[in-house]
Amino acid sequence: MASLQEVLSAKGVAVIGASRDPSKPGAMLLEVLKSTGFQGQVAGINPQGGSVNGITLYRSLEEVPFQVDLAVMLIPPKLVPEATLACARKGVKGVVISAEGFAEAGPEGAAIQEEVHRILGSCGMRGFGPNTLGLVNTSTGLTTSYFATPKMLQPGPVGFAAQSGIFVGALLRYISSMEGLRLSKGMGLGNKMDVNECDALEYLASDPQTRIIGMYLEDVREGRRFLETAQRAVEKKPVLLLKGARTPEGAKASSSHTASLAVEDRVMEGALRQAGVIRVGSIEELMSSLKGFLSMPLPRGDRIALVTYSGAQAILSIDQATRDGLRVASFKDSTLEKLARVIATPAKAANPVDLFPDMMVHGFERTSTTILKALLEDDGVHSVVFISFAVEGPEPYEPLVKLLGERKTKPVFFSLLGAKEHLEACRSYLESRGVPCFAYPETAVRVISHMLRYARRGKVA
Repeated sequence: MASLQEVLSAKGVAVIGASRDPSKPGAMLLEVLKSTGFQGQVAGINPQGGSVNGITLYRSLEEVPFQVDLAVMLIPPKLVPEATLACARKGVKGVVISAEGFAEAGPEGAAIQEEVHRILGSCGMRGFGPNTLGLVNTSTGLTTSYFATPKMLQPGPVGFAAQSGIFVGALLRYISSMEGLRLSKGMGLGNKMDVNECDALEYLASDPQTRIIGMYLEDVREGRRFLETAQRAVEKKPVLLLKGARTPEGAKASSSHTASLAVEDRVMEGALRQAGVIRVGSIEELMSSLKGFLSMPLPRGDRIALVTYSGAQAILSIDQATRDGLRVASFKDSTLEKLARVIATPAKAANPVDLFPDMMVHGFERTSTTILKALLEDDGVHSVVFISFAVEGPEPYEPLVKLLGERKTKPVFFSLLGAKEHLEACRSYLESRGVPCFAYPETAVRVISHMLRYARRGKVA
């Protein structure tokens, strides 16, 4: 049986169902492979031959003059079995089946899916899908998504696998648009006819380009194997999981989405926690957690400090910290002495540290850097959330960024509120310099709790 490494390292790709119409998916994919810099050879398959976007269209797979490692099928379900047989005769290592209308659509589609699965098994090919846009390998420029962009193919450390159709393409585009987040490998599992979550996790865990793994799943078919694979994976890198179909209504919808089987959520929750997988509850939490893990060191304990200009936001953050198992740090006397240089009222120098109104006396830059430096030097503080405001230009944050660049010894996250245009400018400034910035401080607290849970699996003392 071919390995996923062989499939994702494909040097020859054939697009079966490549139209001569540039607006159709097959032609679009050929153009994408040109524009994103795929390093291998590409051919289109169309019974009428011709060319599109400067790429030759062959009448059959047999006519392709080079070794085809990966075939992408953009054809109706009823044509897939014969195309799979043609791939077997050609010695193709893997196929991506994009069409929907298989097991998720009813008995007829399920029968076709089973026939394709049998063909794959008989010849050792690997199959992604059906009902998926497939693969991304940024180290070679490979993609099977016809709406991929060059930015999606910029190499990075995030490996991602999703049990979905078009969602994986949209999500990977979203990830690649965020400051500091770039992909290593992406896999759409679709109906999981062959390649499933265990295969994907195993591959990403061993991939040297991947530093962190994100997953979206609606069910787990091989529960024991998945948990054993996850336990091995988290010893190397964090695994973040967004699980759909958590409610009976969601499970019903997923059965017609990717032919998923329901799994009792409480059972899943306990098993994932035992395996060391970090479970997130939303796309926003997944993206925020990816940023946190990649940008900051893991916390060495559960004591958190908050710096704020807003009492309300600090209180909400403390509530979140308590729910997430974090503790509000008590400062050392030496830390309180340092804070007293810029905070006149002792009560405002306690945790949370209140910037206002003293910053009006000493200036924001001096006040904020004195506070942050003191908290970084206090080994009883394991993480910091800095709650502030978005100003017209990011210049006031330059000293803080410089300080963190010199002393990134614990996670420090920012949360800013303000006018949208100012917020975007400040956030872009901070995150382009490796300092995560979140819309709400509760999100920052949640990310810290995820990082601590991972750290307590023996990753730090």
